[in-house]
Amino acid sequence: MSANQPLTPRGAVVLVTGAAGFIGSHLVDALLALGYRVRALDNLTAGRRENLNPAAEFIHGDIRDLESIRSAFAGADCVFHAAALPRVMLSIERPLETHLTNVVGTLNVLIAAREAGVRRLVYSGSSSVYGDQSTLPLVETMTPNPLNPYALQKLAGEQYSRMFHRLYGLQTVTLRYFNVYGPRMAVEGAYVTVMSVFMRARREGRPLPIHGDGEQTRDFTHVSDVVRANIAAMQTADADGRALNVGSGRALSVNRIAALFGGSRTYLPLRPGDARHTLADLSAVRRSLGWAPQADTEAGVREVIREAGLTAAD
Repeated sequence: MSANQPLTPRGAVVLVTGAAGFIGSHLVDALLALGYRVRALDNLTAGRRENLNPAAEFIHGDIRDLESIRSAFAGADCVFHAAALPRVMLSIERPLETHLTNVVGTLNVLIAAREAGVRRLVYSGSSSVYGDQSTLPLVETMTPNPLNPYALQKLAGEQYSRMFHRLYGLQTVTLRYFNVYGPRMAVEGAYVTVMSVFMRARREGRPLPIHGDGEQTRDFTHVSDVVRANIAAMQTADADGRALNVGSGRALSVNRIAALFGGSRTYLPLRPGDARHTLADLSAVRRSLGWAPQADTEAGVREVIREAGLTAAD
């Protein structure tokens, strides 16, 4: 297949894996609004059925089981592979379970896509593949340095995606997300983002728990910008297995995020496997996709706080 084939036409079938999850459900909404026929694949382990737009065709399947997902790919033009078991601590405590979803599951998705003659696959990668680097911002040409099983698993997924392009001609693009937040992000459970942890603490009247000194910085990316990047990746001519950063291009400290939530704080021991700083270089994604972030991080955090029924403090 050539990377310069015509763009996916409106009305074509597109498949979203992990479609009932945080990012996947937002992507389903956007694709339907653009006029695509959307198949939504999910095993509803982490995703929630209420997140799914009823206009999508729902298929219950588990990416760890190739036979259960093969039929979902028939006739699909483009696949957005958003299904994963995310979170660093989960992967440290349960590396085999996360490997089966994040690596074996991704390989199954690629195999099913190739067998069905899918034109293109957009893989939801992770900035965690960089680990700690000696310089910032983080550029795609840096040698990956995964610090935990999740980061290593996401790196394996993007390398499999690149290999399927080189060996089989499947057009692939990896988007390396930087700390995605926004409506529908998980707020329950032991393995959630720092914003979700702060939100739950505020609701329960507890101090905000911060691991380390809170001066570690993160490039936080609003889910609306992630969705736009996925749609641009479906349409680009540069689908040759490359990986592209998707971030805000601005880093905020955990202490700054805590200040937006307000309330007292409690400082805990630093967790293993976390990078000290992240910041995306966006030069490549601007060139390849014509994409740039639109959401302001602090305004986006205030929006999340308001939507949770809380009041932003700063």
